[in-house]
Amino acid sequence: MTTEVLLRTLQLPLSLSIVAVLHGLGHYIPARLFKTRVEIFYLFLDPLFSFFKKKKGDTAAQPWEFRSKPAWQRLIIMIGGVTVNLTLAFFIYVMMCWNANESYLPTKNLTYGIAVDSLAESIGLRDGDMVLSVNNAPVENFRAIPAELLLREATSIQVKRDGKPLNIAIPAGFFREMIRSKATLMNVRIPFNIDSIVPNSAAQKAGLLKGDQLLTINGVPAYYIHEFKKAIQLYKNKTVPVQVLRNEDTLQLITQIPETGILGISGGDPVKEFKFATTGYTFSEAIPAGFKKFKRTFGKYFQQLWLIIVPKEVNETESLGGFVSIGSLFPAHWDWMAFWEMTALFSIVMAFINMLPIPPMDGWYVLFLLYEIVTSHKPGEKFLKYSQVVGMVVLYSLLLYVNGRDIWNNIFN
Repeated sequence: MTTEVLLRTLQLPLSLSIVAVLHGLGHYIPARLFKTRVEIFYLFLDPLFSFFKKKKGDTAAQPWEFRSKPAWQRLIIMIGGVTVNLTLAFFIYVMMCWNANESYLPTKNLTYGIAVDSLAESIGLRDGDMVLSVNNAPVENFRAIPAELLLREATSIQVKRDGKPLNIAIPAGFFREMIRSKATLMNVRIPFNIDSIVPNSAAQKAGLLKGDQLLTINGVPAYYIHEFKKAIQLYKNKTVPVQVLRNEDTLQLITQIPETGILGISGGDPVKEFKFATTGYTFSEAIPAGFKKFKRTFGKYFQQLWLIIVPKEVNETESLGGFVSIGSLFPAHWDWMAFWEMTALFSIVMAFINMLPIPPMDGWYVLFLLYEIVTSHKPGEKFLKYSQVVGMVVLYSLLLYVNGRDIWNNIFN
C-alpha cells in the first residue's frame, strides 16, 4: 500500500511539471525572440502578478518590456504556451501509436454477453445481454461503452436478449447516479474456468484442480466469475458443497470457505476467452492515428466540461476533484505508457483551460489583444491587472475547495 501511494504521489507532480515547464517555454521562447526581457520563470502560476508590476519610479514602458511590444508580437507570446501543450499531446500520441500495439476487446466479440451491476440492472439491462449500440450508434470498443453513454447523454441502449433485439430507455437521473456512485455499469461475462490454484489454499484442500469449471456453490450459480463473487460472499466461514465440471464429469467437493472469502483460485482470462483486436502502425501511419487520438481526447474533454456546466443531472460538486482525485488516475505500479498517456491528457487539459477567455488564463489576454489589433485601442493596464487579481482569487478559492473536498472525503468516507 505504501509503495502504491508513493508511486502515485511521484507520478502526478512529475507529469504536471513536464506539462507546466513546456507551457512556460512556449511563452519564453517567442518572448526572447522578440527581445522581451524575462526576469522570472514560474513553474506554475505567478501568485504575485509580477507580469504587470512596475518598479517605483517607472513612468514609461521600456523597449524590452512586454507591454511595449507590438500587439501581434504580444499575441504570439501569449498563444505560445497553448501551442506547445497541444503539440506535446499530439507528439506523445504519435509516439504511443508508433511504439505500442493497441489491443482492445470489440463489443461484438463478447461471446457470453455482459455482467451488469445494480445500477445497470435498475434500468432493465440483464446479465447475458449482447450490447448492439448506444443511441443506435455502434460502439466498437467494449470498454468505451460506459463513457459513450455518459458523454453522448444517451437516451437508449440497444441489446440482443435471447436472440431478439431490445431497446432499453435510459431514465432521467441515471447519469447523476452513475457519477455519484462511480458505477462501472457492465463488465465482461466470463466462465470461471480455473487457471491456477494457490498451494495450501482452501481450494487445494477441497480437491479443486486446474481446468475445473465452477458450476455452483451450495446450489447457488457460480458458472461465471461475477456469479462466483456474489455466491462466495454468502458462505464465508462455512463448509459447503462446490460443484465443478471436470472433463465430462460433474463433481461435488466439500469446501471450507475461509472468513476472507478467498479460495485461492484464479481464472477467466479475457485474452484466452475472447478474440481481441490489435492495431499496429508504422511511423507514417502513426501520424494520422496519433492525430485521430488527439482529436478524440480533446473532444471528449470538451464533452465532459459540457456535462458539468449544462445538464441538470450532473452535480458539479460531485464531478470536481483535487490533486488526490487526479493522482488516483495513475496506476499503482509504474507504467510508462500510462504515464505518458496521462501526461498527454494533462497537456490537453492545460491547453483547453488556458484558451478560456477568463482571467488569469491566456485566453483572457488573447481576447483583448485581438480587440487591440482590430480596433487599434489598447485596454487599460489597471483593468487587466485588477481583473487578473479577481480571477486569481476565484482560481485559488476553487483549488482550495476541490482539494479540501478531496481531503474531507478521504478522511470521513
